[in-house]
Amino acid sequence: MLFPTLVTWVYFVALADSATGLQQTAYGIGKTLQFVFPIAWALVIERYRVRITRPQRAGLVEGIVFGVTIFAGALALYYAWLNPIGYLSPAGEAVRRKVASFGVQTVLGYAALGTFYSVVHSFLEEYYWRWFVFGRLRERVSLGVAIVVSSLGFMLHHILVLGFYLGWLSPATWIFSLAVAIGGAAWAWIYHRSDSLWGPWLSHLLIDAAIFAVGYDLVRPMLA
Repeated sequence: MLFPTLVTWVYFVALADSATGLQQTAYGIGKTLQFVFPIAWALVIERYRVRITRPQRAGLVEGIVFGVTIFAGALALYYAWLNPIGYLSPAGEAVRRKVASFGVQTVLGYAALGTFYSVVHSFLEEYYWRWFVFGRLRERVSLGVAIVVSSLGFMLHHILVLGFYLGWLSPATWIFSLAVAIGGAAWAWIYHRSDSLWGPWLSHLLIDAAIFAVGYDLVRPMLA
């Protein structure tokens, strides 16, 4: 549960002033270890038989409704309040530097980056946090404890990311971090009820898409 936070600390904080290549290498190695370990553990140690389920109504409706609600709420919050008062403007430069470090200089490149994170990375996070972390926790502790502990673990590395952009003492860092934990709890509950990643993944995808939609408004000046 702490490894993703360590990886985030390395490339967001420890290597913040290092060369882009070094940051990307650390990111790539850390993410590879994070996402390969669970399936390797399941296959080799637990002798788990991988099964891919088709989408079922169970979990899908809850996941999509939750995702659409947060998607709409995030855009409304940004365009109706945060953007007019310039609340996120100080974070804009840091966001643009981070996007540039991925070699993104065009709208198409930003769209590709956003699509990757919204579609692929969101699935990998659900597989890691809900299927692996939460799934193993609920076998050892009560359901409530498993939901709370896995969601707090999911929140930790987001604190580092939000603190990097918004400031460690900013109320927004802690409010949005708490929102991440609440989202993690909702996805764990949906996963538990449906025994499927489809609902949590689609919900996560929609919320990440909202984040990149807001991010586009911040990075638009640097895109060709």
